[in-house]
Amino acid sequence: MPKPTPTQLDFKMSSMRAFLHLLLNTLFVSVINFTVWFAITFYTYLQTKSVFATGIIAGIFLVFTAASGIWFGSLVDHHKKKTMMQVSSLSSLVAYLCALAIYLAVDKAVFTDPTSPILWAFIVLLMIGVIIGNIRTIAMPTLVTILIPEAVRDKANGLVGSASGVSFLVTSALSGLLVAWNGMLGVLWLAVGILVFSIIHLWFVRVPEKGIVHVEGQESPSKKVDLKGTFRIVRQVPGLWALILFSTFNNFLGGVFMALMDAYGLELMSVQAWGLLWAVLSTGFIFGGLIIAKTGLGKNPLRTLLLVNVAMWSITILFPLQASVIMLAVGMLVYMYLIPYAEAAEQTILQRVVPLERQGRVFGFAQSVEQAASPLTAFAISPIAQFIFIPFMTTGAGVGMIGSWFGTGVNRGIALLFILAAVIGLTASLLALSSKYYRALSAKYQESKQTGEADAPGINRAAQEGLVT
Repeated sequence: MPKPTPTQLDFKMSSMRAFLHLLLNTLFVSVINFTVWFAITFYTYLQTKSVFATGIIAGIFLVFTAASGIWFGSLVDHHKKKTMMQVSSLSSLVAYLCALAIYLAVDKAVFTDPTSPILWAFIVLLMIGVIIGNIRTIAMPTLVTILIPEAVRDKANGLVGSASGVSFLVTSALSGLLVAWNGMLGVLWLAVGILVFSIIHLWFVRVPEKGIVHVEGQESPSKKVDLKGTFRIVRQVPGLWALILFSTFNNFLGGVFMALMDAYGLELMSVQAWGLLWAVLSTGFIFGGLIIAKTGLGKNPLRTLLLVNVAMWSITILFPLQASVIMLAVGMLVYMYLIPYAEAAEQTILQRVVPLERQGRVFGFAQSVEQAASPLTAFAISPIAQFIFIPFMTTGAGVGMIGSWFGTGVNRGIALLFILAAVIGLTASLLALSSKYYRALSAKYQESKQTGEADAPGINRAAQEGLVT
């Protein structure tokens, strides 16, 4: 095997430095965006005591995410990735400044009324700032494709997962403490400061991307969203549609947890304790990502993804069986440890089987489709929990049927919903493992890995040399 030339070594070193700077920048921005999201959920529940309101916040996030993913992916494909990360930070900064102006101008009593238009204008502005950060979640895996050799991309995806874990750790402690200290004021000022830092830092990061990557002999990138072309790419990869639909179904069930988990936790402990618990739980996310960065995902990332889902749903059946902080903590710690495996596996598969010049749109398309079901769950599940399951386990028939061993009260109604969703998710994961789509996509991944099909004729070199239209 020939030794790398000095030029190749310089490229690898500069690419790795750029990747680490981008990862650090994304970490800081993710921390503040997650802090805003967690904080507004905590703050709204504590001010209004409305599970319905927290469910609507989750629904707003998911609707906007589903609606924007394809557009964000198109922006990433049609512009330099670093530029879109800068645009993302600047747009979030504007949204947070507008929300800060509202918070400083109004009487805080308006935030105790769940029907207040001012409260919902405030929430929507903050959620827009958070959601615009999704441009980064689409740009980052495409930058991994550009900057990191294929043989170690799964490990780089593990580092991205660890950074997400660090952001959850800091966020969980920070959001609860800040809300308990002075409501949303500290959160908003911190958000403004972090985003200003992000914009300045990105200005000095050199990404070896001279233009929009266009591999010679393939179609030129268009300024249009080109949904038809994205559909064609997805259809051409055997089993890829099935993977996206499987993730969609998982997110449909996941909407239950997104809408109700904070209410469940806050029924068991104070907001400070709940925030600190999430900080501890997030260490699972960090360690999971670090282990992937060291060992990779194995020969078949798709099998890893499905087995991880089997384990995650099994855990989610067990931890809500009793109203126990210990069971919740242990179950969620293992769950958080496994999440990076699922996310890194899906990213590694898409990076391998989808051409680089289409990856932004395919990642965005997958994000939109996968999130499309969750808003329905988030919007529907809150009133179902509030008016059916919680009464069922508080004063209804459930008290006599299973209350003697399952327990009674608000958190037991929410727990019953968690268990039902997890049983359905476990069944779907087991069926997917035995499906023809699993076998087809696994075979396509191995074929692409052997032939270098998605990388032809060398996406790292194309990115650096600026093979552009």
